[in-house]
Amino acid sequence: MASPVTLADVESAAARLAGHVLDTPFVESKTLSQITGAQVFLKFENLQFTASFKERGALNKLAALIESGQPIAGVIAASAGNHAQGVAHHAQRLGLRAVIVMPLPTPTVKVERTRGFGAEVVLHGNGFDEARDHALALAEAQGLTFIHPFDDPLVIAGQGTMALEMLRVHGDLDTLVVAVGGGGLISGIATAVRALMPRIQIVGVQTVRFPAMFNLFKGTQHPQGASTIAEGIAVGQPGQITRRIVADLVDDMVLVDEGDIEQAIVMLLEIEKTLVEGAGAAGLAALLKEPGRYAGKRVGLVLCGGNIDPLLLSAIIERGMVRAGRLARIRVGARDAPGVLARITAIVAEAGANIDEVHHQRAFSSLSVQSVDVELVLQTRNPAHVREVVAALVAAGFEASAG
Repeated sequence: MASPVTLADVESAAARLAGHVLDTPFVESKTLSQITGAQVFLKFENLQFTASFKERGALNKLAALIESGQPIAGVIAASAGNHAQGVAHHAQRLGLRAVIVMPLPTPTVKVERTRGFGAEVVLHGNGFDEARDHALALAEAQGLTFIHPFDDPLVIAGQGTMALEMLRVHGDLDTLVVAVGGGGLISGIATAVRALMPRIQIVGVQTVRFPAMFNLFKGTQHPQGASTIAEGIAVGQPGQITRRIVADLVDDMVLVDEGDIEQAIVMLLEIEKTLVEGAGAAGLAALLKEPGRYAGKRVGLVLCGGNIDPLLLSAIIERGMVRAGRLARIRVGARDAPGVLARITAIVAEAGANIDEVHHQRAFSSLSVQSVDVELVLQTRNPAHVREVVAALVAAGFEASAG
């Protein structure tokens, strides 16, 4: 059976998109290469105007609709945010009415940016599937054209233009690691790569909380969760077109958990000075989880989006510092006497740690009534430094422990 999307479709999409989306950088990260043992190349799709690759597919679909010459009353889409922004931005640029249905838990930053592009935003449902069903009902009621976020050949072809750019710069890759939600991105990339460089291995990544495509690919039955920090790939049902392309053209699928994604977000922020959302960090999360699999290989990762809620980012950074031993909580038990807190803080300072917070507890302490329970949150260098601080407190006669 002929493929629903071909290299010619991807090349046609590239012609439509030329000058309207960025040919984003695809460059080596020397530091990540040293850390992982692979030669790591990053595709910075978070630098697109809407901070996501999604505008590639959205624009290709919209431009094709206009080329068809058929009257268009307007367009409607269902999205957790990135497809929404892509459709809204390019619909506004092309003079089309755009209605976007977004799930209720969508991060505020994505909702407001979508409204900022002139779209009419409707918040409905707890996830993509409910939002999609509502969008389809509105499309029928108002005569709008539905722009599917992934299960559309024109959208898939638009996403595949990214592969043409990557291969043009680094055609000698061994592996591409790509985040997977509904499968539009990896389907487009796989279509182009299999036609131009069939030896390149293509690995899809899903979060353990939304493993629908993984289950189809592997024949497994992992349960689906309720939420994930990678909401951009939180899709309960992959597309009919995309599942077929993935089955035919993708080499493997892997799962990463929330901690893996958090670590990858922090590393990209700290090492590459680039901000990605959860889905955008999924490829690096997979590489960090199984470095031996990619050791010595030339690996391409797609930083597919950078729209992340600032409050979520703040929490991720803080949790990342805790895991790295750079933010530590230490409990100290001592006699409740004048000057004891000053002694504790002086010891901490001499050990080279900086105090973020101090909680001085009497009433709710399990220690004796003559004692005080002091909890310190410290900025430290690493886990070894935390142990040094605890040891210094114990050596001074205090009961101290980390954690």
